Amino acid sequence: LSQRLRELSFLNAGLRIKIEDERSGKSHDFCYEGGIVSFVEHLNRARAPLHTPPIFVSGTRTYTSNHGEVPVQIEIALQYNESYNESVFSFANNINTVEGGAHLIGFRTALTRTLNRYVTNQKKNSKDSGEAISGDDTREGLTAVISVKLPQPEFEGQTKTKLGTSEVRGLVEG
Repeated sequence: LSQRLRELSFLNAGLRIKIEDERSGKSHDFCYEGGIVSFVEHLNRARAPLHTPPIFVSGTRTYTSNHGEVPVQIEIALQYNESYNESVFSFANNINTVEGGAHLIGFRTALTRTLNRYVTNQKKNSKDSGEAISGDDTREGLTAVISVKLPQPEFEGQTKTKLGTSEVRGLVEG
């Protein structure tokens, strides 16, 4: 319970959640003003980050459905560290989408495209043309949290482990 409540506190910046086990006297008080930025810092606490603070991007975008304009709140926090492991967590309406989905695909695509564009711009004045960076290369040593909040999300399967709302991909990618 404590792990899930900590996660909810990270995903909702400033939300205070207290839990107490009256049998043992153990208690936890979770409140993270930094939201998912604090979440990324928590995930990287045992690693050596390559930059501080974590990069944070947030915004609200809309898409048109049969029911009109649908607002989607998007928050992304990311930080690279010295490890070789990728540690990316995705959430839709505070539900951990462990299998990812449209929002995770959009994030990965945008990250790879952005870093390739940066490298290309840096090499314009250089004689070294180089190769494009692969998606796996861009995610090496990455810790990230992607959180989207939208009305009436579509999930694949009963367990809600994968977001299926395809319109979200383009919004996150943008």
